[in-house]
Amino acid sequence: MEVVNDLLGYPGLKIVQNPEMFSFSIDSMILGYFATINKKTRKIIDLCTGNAPIPLYLTLRTDAHITGIEIQKRVYELGVKSVKMNNKEDVISLLNEDLKGISEKLKESFDLVTCNPPFFKYIESSNINKSEFKTIARHEVKVTLEECVKEASKLLQTGGYFAMVHRPERLVEVLEVMKKYKIEPKRLQFVYPKIDSEPNHILIEGIKDGNPGLKVLKPLIVYENGKWSKDILKIYNLKEE
Repeated sequence: MEVVNDLLGYPGLKIVQNPEMFSFSIDSMILGYFATINKKTRKIIDLCTGNAPIPLYLTLRTDAHITGIEIQKRVYELGVKSVKMNNKEDVISLLNEDLKGISEKLKESFDLVTCNPPFFKYIESSNINKSEFKTIARHEVKVTLEECVKEASKLLQTGGYFAMVHRPERLVEVLEVMKKYKIEPKRLQFVYPKIDSEPNHILIEGIKDGNPGLKVLKPLIVYENGKWSKDILKIYNLKEE
């Protein structure tokens, strides 16, 4: 069943969702906020775009043109509806494509590549969701971490930024594969559900052919005293209760 939700605290910005199929999560919002955007950012591409929460969020930060790539047709169709509902067709283009080989199809260079990829490796014994849509979104069934980064590197121009959200337990692998494809890790932020918990996400950004030097940012805490933290409220454009 499709539902229309507000994109959190942003007035007038809506997103079409199907809870049984795909719903955007905090991962997308914090990545959209984390990614570096400057005056030179004119072309952005979002890999594994889902129902387009990251492209929609990025329109709040930039006038750059944003392309979204989503392999699942029905999830892609949710994104198309959201783009049209928000009258963003002039700045967001969604493509129902496999991201593997997308650089060869588009033959374009981008200033920023964002990616909220499947987090979990897939093996026959994996504890997967009964929903095929959610399984593909969460497990590396259709695309692997390395394939995402490889494609991102090909899509980026020299000096362009690659921003991704992932899991802490795969940080070493993330760093290794970024360097393998000449994306130098530059910014890293750990995301904690609560201040006294272990991190459950990482935000990482690199520069294509950049110089070495990684900056670790202060932690992002999601909940404080049972409520969203001030940092999360800022990202969501919500006021403190």
